[in-house]
Amino acid sequence: MSDNIPVIVAITGASGAPYARRILQGLVEAHRRVHLIISPAGRRLLHDELGVEQPDADAILGSSMVHDISILPYNDVGACVASGSYQSAGMVVVPCSSSRLAQIAHGLGDNLISRAAQVMLKERRPLILLHREMPLSLIELKNMVQVTEAGGIICPASPGFYLRPQSIDDLLTMTAGRVLDLLGVEHTWHIRWRGAGAS
Repeated sequence: MSDNIPVIVAITGASGAPYARRILQGLVEAHRRVHLIISPAGRRLLHDELGVEQPDADAILGSSMVHDISILPYNDVGACVASGSYQSAGMVVVPCSSSRLAQIAHGLGDNLISRAAQVMLKERRPLILLHREMPLSLIELKNMVQVTEAGGIICPASPGFYLRPQSIDDLLTMTAGRVLDLLGVEHTWHIRWRGAGAS
């Protein structure tokens, strides 16, 4: 798929704003276009965890990286990403709250995040939900099964320790790198296990 086709990133209200920042940084480093959607709870999250007062790409990235990120209105279910005729390379919801998981699992599309997720499932495009809540109730587990059966990917924020991380950024990068892998976005981050047979 062409690198010009955008990736959709949605930020919701579960704790984990640094994961969203790292994934966005990875997409920018890979020169990918991004459509960003932020829920009202996601805006609160960005404020509480990253100190972002007015969500814009520069503030979220935490740097002056050159980027091609457009922020789409949360309530605009007529935006481009709400249509299957609009090409996209996939979508990641990061972090994905249990409430958002439930909306997606049950096909509720009354906002742009949930509607765009519906589009990913019906068009058979990658939909990755980086769920970050624990422990999990039976309701959440059933919702995860429902999303998985519909073609989505549940990707818990669960970094590995086999690379002996030395910092929180190492942990963020490992998880973000796995998400980029699932989207088919190339990166040079050191996240791979080098066991027997690895090149």
